[in-house]
Amino acid sequence: MRTSIPLAAALAAGLAAAPAAAEGWENARTIIVTGNGEAAKAPDMAYLTLGVEADGPTASEALRKNSAQMEATIKTLRDAGVEKKDIQTSNFNLNPRYTNPRDGQPPVIDGYQAMNQVEVHVRNLDKIGEVLDKLVTLGANQMNGITFEVSAAETLRDDARKDAIANARRRAELYANAAGVKVGKVVAINEGASVEPRPYFKAGRAAAAMESVPVERGTQSLEASVTVTWELD
Repeated sequence: MRTSIPLAAALAAGLAAAPAAAEGWENARTIIVTGNGEAAKAPDMAYLTLGVEADGPTASEALRKNSAQMEATIKTLRDAGVEKKDIQTSNFNLNPRYTNPRDGQPPVIDGYQAMNQVEVHVRNLDKIGEVLDKLVTLGANQMNGITFEVSAAETLRDDARKDAIANARRRAELYANAAGVKVGKVVAINEGASVEPRPYFKAGRAAAAMESVPVERGTQSLEASVTVTWELD
């Protein structure tokens, strides 16, 4: 069966649909581009994780030796200009040391081991290699690593963000020119995840044999990513 629609109803339906179609067409005239930016700077501070491990026939003797070595370690740090607030104990253990008899007898305690670790925030890197050498010489026999950072990291990250916007704009204009249109105003900006690679130095017990500890701070690079939507003119 054929159904007829009154002329007035058809015109009303057409007029109602026209603005929606026009609006959808305008929304389609956009370009979305992701830009990446990077900013680099030499680090000006570092975080160290170091410690002292000492053995003794008794728990008190192991603890005494460990405490003496740690006091010397902390004094070296303070003499190098590290403030008290930048030295924090991160781990402390006092454990028995066992031997395993070959005749099947149960393990026997033959001594104790004391371990004390601290995390250190170094704000002056000028003599960090010399300080590390002194620490190892005085008994800091655990060097778990150094992490370098830039104190003004947020400012450096902002520079990377600006670079990402410029990169996105350049790419958008390249595509628009190739398509014979022009880039208009910005409609939306979405920031992606920031990437923060860090130079890393690791030293072990073998460092005690060195005359000095060579440390290169390198350059810290921060990356940013943004996705920008522009209207097309």
